[in-house]
Amino acid sequence: MKYQSLKSLSLPLVTLLIVFGTSMLTAQAQTSQRLYAQIPFDFVVGDKTLSAGRYSVSSPMQDGSALMVRSVNAKDLAIRMTHEIQSRSDKSNPRLIFHRYGQTYFLAEVWSVGNTGRVLRASKAERALQREFASIAQTSYEKVELIASVR
Repeated sequence: MKYQSLKSLSLPLVTLLIVFGTSMLTAQAQTSQRLYAQIPFDFVVGDKTLSAGRYSVSSPMQDGSALMVRSVNAKDLAIRMTHEIQSRSDKSNPRLIFHRYGQTYFLAEVWSVGNTGRVLRASKAERALQREFASIAQTSYEKVELIASVR
């Protein structure tokens, strides 16, 4: 009798564990996605200026709340906290969005395929440039979008 009741409980428990394990692997695969982009200009991530070149962008954290931007030659590296943003339209290509103030570029958003992305909080230097450009022009920055690849 006890064996019969344990047997009847084990099937739903095993099914639940399989479903939970599969969803965890799917979530981990989404957050560990690595983007690659050739960036033709020097740019700023947080308070660090990175040289032009080929970069990988990934999240070192399970929830994706931080982004690590690293040159493929491992010469330049920056990590910055982010938060999730949604777009109304799906984009078929992953992309990096930069804010350009004169000749200074700041990494502002990172988008994987679909309508979910990550936005980086503006640094003190970017906020200072925003104020400066806003006082002399209608718009404070120009958006520059680069297509990335996923591996």
